[in-house]
Amino acid sequence: MLLFFIVLYLLSNVAIGAWAARRVTNSQDFILAGRRLPLALATSVTFATWFGSETIMGAPAMFVEGGFLAVIEEPFGSALCLFLVGALFARPLYRLNITTFSDYFRIRFGRAAELLSAIMVIPSYFSWISAQLVAIGIVLNVVTDVPREYCIIASAIVVMIYTLLGGMWSISITDFFHNLIIILALAALGFILWDQIKGWDQIRKSTPSGFFRFLPASTTKDWLAYIAAWITVGLGSIPQQDVFQRVMAAKNEKVAVRASLLASSMYVTIAMLPLFIALSAKLVHLDLPKDNQLIIPNMVIQHGSLPLQVLFFGAIISAILSVSSGAILAPATVFGENIIKFFYPTISDKALLKTIRWAIVVITCICVLMSTIRDTNIFDLVGESSAFSLVSLFVPLAAGIYWKRANLVGCISSMTVGLLVWLTNVWQGSDYPPILWGLLASTLGMIAGSLLSTPSAVTHQATADGN
Repeated sequence: MLLFFIVLYLLSNVAIGAWAARRVTNSQDFILAGRRLPLALATSVTFATWFGSETIMGAPAMFVEGGFLAVIEEPFGSALCLFLVGALFARPLYRLNITTFSDYFRIRFGRAAELLSAIMVIPSYFSWISAQLVAIGIVLNVVTDVPREYCIIASAIVVMIYTLLGGMWSISITDFFHNLIIILALAALGFILWDQIKGWDQIRKSTPSGFFRFLPASTTKDWLAYIAAWITVGLGSIPQQDVFQRVMAAKNEKVAVRASLLASSMYVTIAMLPLFIALSAKLVHLDLPKDNQLIIPNMVIQHGSLPLQVLFFGAIISAILSVSSGAILAPATVFGENIIKFFYPTISDKALLKTIRWAIVVITCICVLMSTIRDTNIFDLVGESSAFSLVSLFVPLAAGIYWKRANLVGCISSMTVGLLVWLTNVWQGSDYPPILWGLLASTLGMIAGSLLSTPSAVTHQATADGN
């Protein structure tokens, strides 16, 4: 019976995608929902950016093992990212009327920066998408006992189909309903477990000292790791195309800013529920399997009623579908807008839309392959994706908006040096977080490249005041 409802739910997503496809008349409708989303839909689609596998499965697994210090990256870093996007980036970027982040690099620095940024944006999504597919595979495997690889393939096909049909319109409409289900399911689970755990005192007595500590120990190494956790997603996801597309789909810049800030507030509050649920389940139900990524799904399967199972698994699948669809659309958009159009600037809008749809298919296939052969730690896969963009794209984006002296040489230097230093430290196994070395190198590359080179005639449309 549970499997029947899950299949019905997946088919309903395809049906919504087919219905939303009627609104798609050109590439802008497909990519940005025609920039017509009202505040409710814009907030919903922005909130759903990351509220998926890492929030409901990855972060709870880390939390029950290490407390709050283990989950600074997610959900707190994610909430920080959405806040900073709304406070510092949404307004100046919205005014440029651009489709991708790489469009911004073209306007601010030149076509070489556009192409290089596009080349770096696309692979940064592969780990992110793989994390979502792994999570869907884990959930469906728990429910059906079908091998995880087959579950991954089946769910990827569903996500791919409804993304192909309606693009951002499909994502926006499904996200709105997904979020309602997510919040209802998590609230129901939280209420049930709060009654079983018998209050906060029982939780406090059953957890080790320092479990709820929010600041690290006094050593330099601990503080550097703490800072790295905050900025991996907090800064690293700012220059990611899926965030950009969701925010830029708002009907005006005021809505874009408000949607980001509201989504940040929702994220840091609602994301506390999976952490509480996992910890309470671990304390109440001692018979649960040792794989902490499966704490919540296994608890619902073993101890939940059928209505609760339907509600929960509908919620978790909906959350992961939301993240997956946006994550697949983002690199496909960059491929079409900033790589294909770079070499074929006269391509028609119809041909461009077709190209983006084909890119969705190819990217999905690549990520399905990665998800079946890579490490299945969801939390690590997500962090890997954000670190990639942090060390290569964040500094050029921020400097381009808020530092008029930034130029093409500084941009290229920042991207390449930051990425190379990060990769070198990852391979060598640095004692300190590699992203800090990468971010430092990216910053120095921007400063040195911009100050030591001849100022170029760049268009300063992207200044902080929007002039």
